[in-house]
Amino acid sequence: MKPAVRYESRKGIGVLTLARGDARNSMTPELLEAFGTALRAARGDHSARAVVITGEGSCFSAGADLRSNLTLEGETPRQPHERSYAMYEPFLEVVDLEVPVIGALNGHAVGGGFGLALLCDLRFGNREAKYGANFARLGLHSGLGISYMLPRIAGAAHAADLLFTGRLVRGDEAARMGILNAALDPDDVLPTAMTRAAEIAAAAPYAVRTMKRSMRRFMAWDVRAAAWDEAHAQAASLGTRDADEGIAALLEKRPPVFEGR
Repeated sequence: MKPAVRYESRKGIGVLTLARGDARNSMTPELLEAFGTALRAARGDHSARAVVITGEGSCFSAGADLRSNLTLEGETPRQPHERSYAMYEPFLEVVDLEVPVIGALNGHAVGGGFGLALLCDLRFGNREAKYGANFARLGLHSGLGISYMLPRIAGAAHAADLLFTGRLVRGDEAARMGILNAALDPDDVLPTAMTRAAEIAAAAPYAVRTMKRSMRRFMAWDVRAAAWDEAHAQAASLGTRDADEGIAALLEKRPPVFEGR
């Protein structure tokens, strides 16, 4: 079986591909473990001056697979908030890359998949795809630092709109909000991301890396701490009846009826 995530180096550009398009590149234990392996390969690739993250199929990533047990095999039992954080940890490793990271969002990016997209420095998306954090419609608090990243990228008003409603937006609206650098025709997403990556790779690598570091320092960028705080809130929300109802409604493809408890 082919790997769930693959990494390859293309003339100074690292390309990381989520390769479970048939499963919407959702966050299964297999994909998460493979993502961590691919990220380590990217960090060890000293020839890479930029990294592009993309996916196969109609989804960039549909987020957590609610039908799957997200506990890795052999994992030591943990507290609920620790399990929540551990689920996102492989995606969070994106923040450890010193070179610019470009999201080539080939399709839908929802929930945790949307969070992965926000961790990228630049994002080029499919104008026909849907983007957003649908946690409120599941009765859950967001995770992966989304409530930290989204206001910084799109502004507080747009973040409140998306987080409080859980609604998803098409690519053109996501671009107007500043979530995407550009919304493109599907066939243009990866080529545009690769072109921009090549432009970055042609720039002075030390200057680019240090400017990325400076931007994060000046913006007090601490995604991991935010994701840890979110993990506590998400774990608490997972224990509510509204979360049971939201997840059941999603799996049964019906509107949820929340009780506020």
